[in-house]
Amino acid sequence: MSALGKVVRSGVGRRRVQSVVLALTTFAAVTSSVLSLGLLTVVQAPFEHAFRARNGAHLAVQFDGSKVTAAQAAATAHTAGVTEAAGPYPVSAALDTTIGTDCPGKDRAGHDNGPITVTTRPDPGSTSGMDQLALTQGRWPTGPGEIALPWQRYATDCFGDSVVFSSLPGKPSFKVVGFANSVTDSATAFATADGFARLTAAGAPSDLQMLYRFAEAGTDADVAADKQAVAAAAPAGSVEAGQSYLTAERQVTGNAKTYVPFLIAFGILGLLMSVLIISIVVSGAVAAGTRRIGILKSLGFTPSQVARAYTAQAMVPATLGLVLGTVSGNLLAVPILDGASKQLGAASATSATIPLWVSAVVPLGALLIVGITASIPALRAGRMPTVQALLVGRVPKAGGGRTAQRLASRLPLPRAVSLGLAQPFARPARAVLVGAAVLFGVVSATFAVGLESGFNRYLDTSTSGFNVASKFVMPTADVGVPWDLYGPNDPRNPHLDAAEVAAALAGIPGTKAAFGWGDSGATMVGAPPGGEPPRVFTVTGDFSWTHMELLSGRWYSAPGEAVVGDKLASAVGIHVGDDVTVVQQNKQLSLKVVGINFDTNQGDYTVMTDAATFTAAGLTPHIDLFNVELADHVDGSNWSTSAAAALTPLNASVQPNSGGGKNIIMITMGALVATLTLMLIAVAALGVLSTVVQDTRERVHDLGILKALGMTPKQTVAMVMTSVSLTGLIAGLIGVPLGVAVEKATLTPMGTAIGRHLPPSVSHVYTAGLLIPLLAGGIVIALLGALLPAGWAARSRTATALRTE
Repeated sequence: MSALGKVVRSGVGRRRVQSVVLALTTFAAVTSSVLSLGLLTVVQAPFEHAFRARNGAHLAVQFDGSKVTAAQAAATAHTAGVTEAAGPYPVSAALDTTIGTDCPGKDRAGHDNGPITVTTRPDPGSTSGMDQLALTQGRWPTGPGEIALPWQRYATDCFGDSVVFSSLPGKPSFKVVGFANSVTDSATAFATADGFARLTAAGAPSDLQMLYRFAEAGTDADVAADKQAVAAAAPAGSVEAGQSYLTAERQVTGNAKTYVPFLIAFGILGLLMSVLIISIVVSGAVAAGTRRIGILKSLGFTPSQVARAYTAQAMVPATLGLVLGTVSGNLLAVPILDGASKQLGAASATSATIPLWVSAVVPLGALLIVGITASIPALRAGRMPTVQALLVGRVPKAGGGRTAQRLASRLPLPRAVSLGLAQPFARPARAVLVGAAVLFGVVSATFAVGLESGFNRYLDTSTSGFNVASKFVMPTADVGVPWDLYGPNDPRNPHLDAAEVAAALAGIPGTKAAFGWGDSGATMVGAPPGGEPPRVFTVTGDFSWTHMELLSGRWYSAPGEAVVGDKLASAVGIHVGDDVTVVQQNKQLSLKVVGINFDTNQGDYTVMTDAATFTAAGLTPHIDLFNVELADHVDGSNWSTSAAAALTPLNASVQPNSGGGKNIIMITMGALVATLTLMLIAVAALGVLSTVVQDTRERVHDLGILKALGMTPKQTVAMVMTSVSLTGLIAGLIGVPLGVAVEKATLTPMGTAIGRHLPPSVSHVYTAGLLIPLLAGGIVIALLGALLPAGWAARSRTATALRTE
């Protein structure tokens, strides 16, 4: 081994604490950076590649065929901002389907599969033009009795057999010959022109669909403006809906992309902390090794070799942290990418892994940062004159902080405490470094507490709204039956007689409140066709006691009014005051949107309206469940016994509330936040430890004198601990507001990634009960870092300390 190598190895071995600090801080920074950049690349790239390769449409607009002609729809292709257009194509949306009786799986035969959007294209297999369709299995339809369906929703059903459009007259049946999709979900089923004609009543015009690409379509606001321009170019009231490509993108990338904002925040915090800690450690090594530097130079080491030696002493442990961080980031990505890969249609998580270039670029970039940061104080060591380095002793320069010491001595405090309070003023630059390390720790802790509180509030929504109840009342025939065995429009799916059940519940002693609700089986015209279809809930009774939250507007109060879920409103561009059209068994009903609600437990896309609205329009308001709230001090078992006698004749049964399901994504993010935060707090405390160790070793002669004058070990500990307390307090006072700001800047993009606007209950989580302990967090981190050096100072022997002079 060369002489330079021996110096590097010796330096790393002597400074074990500092080496651990460097390894841990780079480990935390690289772990979060690899995760954030890797996830962003993995979940975004496949959609962008497919969208580009298949020339996807930025906007798919559905026109009312009774209000616009094909020529008028085609003319909108010349709207300002449109760069390319295709269509018009006939389209029939919200058509209910069931599995044909020829399905070999008898339990699936006749199953209600919900609505689909059917269209026909002149050449569905074309590899040119806009919105090129992809055939994932089977073949394209060639006859009027054949159809291709979406793989994501129908892969488990009876393909090769038949699907029946149960809401249409005559219930036309089609043979399923393939799976196909559009990259932006412009439609979910494809038939021939003759086949499509079977879905339209004789002489009735079908709706029309136009596809557009625009010069500006990068944001939701851009696409909304483009849609308005198209609507202005068409006959008034003819635009029924517009499907943005950004909605389709969020459907396949949203869950995984929610991790990215907070991982980026942790990555930035980790990198900044790495720069700070490396500066502290290497500067401390140079200051503590001044005499050693002089000896090395006297032995023939050049300034370049000295600089390289001290830079390498930082690079060695940092490289270990970089390697471990890269491995950790890839391993932590596995459970996250597992869900993302399923959304992207991958067979397993192994088909969606962090790209190799991310695992190479991030650690190499971090290594470059480490090298540059470490080289600055290392170059100072290399330029140090040999004679000056050999003459420098270990005793600090006299005169620093004397004014602060005189002022502190006048305070009514023990002498050891006053000495500690004055110590930061003797070395203000070093105190600033300690404060900066504590500051990053406080920012990380405040940020993490806010995120965890927000996650918990979000999880609470899974037990709010329709899930709030002491007891549930449901049809007796549904007890023990899988929830998805029959669809809401399936005749085998039992429903409750709402009026009779409500009257029976009101007559049972101990009933405080009750309301009924259910999936009506209707869907919304113009809703996003991909993924889960919209669910239209009909409700009877007062549910205000569930405290379901509104984001804007008010709750419906009259027939014809509705409240729309936030995610559906965001996806389609619905605002309070707009009209939406719902369809049940081929019957349409127009509803006025009076409010946007926040609900996470009944599906992504929801519409709520009073059951009386459906009844007045001649539609059927399906009531599947009653939520019952019991009066205080009512025994649940006794109430259930009384209720059974009243409800059994109505074919209804009482079921206990088993609580809401777990949101695995929120739980996983919470665990990841906790892990990264603990690492950064540990790094901050170790940064304090490294600085206090250096300061204590330099003051060993002073400690010897103080001990000779009678300072006890406990007083020594108090002095060292007090020396960082004031710095920790100031860092806490500055760090808490910064942490709150980081949390605010992170939470909104996380909601945007999944297409939701977060209510105040989720986004405004900081209370006095949270902030006051966090303000003291700076002192706690500083004291944790100073604890070990304080113990070392207390155990040092007086004679040994004095011999250092």
